[in-house]
Amino acid sequence: MPTKTVVLIEDETIVRQMLRLAVEKSTGLKVVAEFGDGREGLEYCLKQPPDMVICDLSLPGMHGFDVIRCIREKQQEPRILILTSRIDANLPVQSAALGVQGYVDKTKPLPVLLEAVKEVAGGGIYFAAKVNAPEPIKQPEQGIALHLPVIAGADPLSPREIEVAKLVAEGFASKEIADKLVLSVRTVEKHRANIMDKTGVRDVASLTRYCIHYGLVHA
Repeated sequence: MPTKTVVLIEDETIVRQMLRLAVEKSTGLKVVAEFGDGREGLEYCLKQPPDMVICDLSLPGMHGFDVIRCIREKQQEPRILILTSRIDANLPVQSAALGVQGYVDKTKPLPVLLEAVKEVAGGGIYFAAKVNAPEPIKQPEQGIALHLPVIAGADPLSPREIEVAKLVAEGFASKEIADKLVLSVRTVEKHRANIMDKTGVRDVASLTRYCIHYGLVHA
């Protein structure tokens, strides 16, 4: 299997060099290019799309959100991890709207940064462990869907999918969810698969983090 490639866009030289060495040593990924300027990093990614982009937000040349937006307008394939020191309640929503698979506070210890890189590179999502929680989302009236973030190009989660996601995050098995919602186990499994596809998560732990961040369940 070919080694997955990474482009690192980070204006702090020490952070960039440290992360490059650690990523290549600990994850099996190959950092093919690194940039301290947002526009230069974008130009490279558009010409030679990597498997993954690790991108800071506060960059000279072009803001990280603009870099990511331009990449997503041209390419859907690269996994994207935001590396930032600006962690706030709006970041998960802004990130998901841009098709980002995760973000991590770059002031965290190196093992945390590497955990985020591995998770996103492996097809999962990663939310920083500590973030100011957004206001809880009110439960919808029957037939009205919540506007929860999904990956770029995906349909919104339906009210039933939101209900199933909440129960999965609360620890219920498919059989238990089927009994609660008066559905077949097969239907519940289909809902679970749709939820995973739409949100970009790949396991229950990631889905639980997603539901906690958007106020569907409490930590």
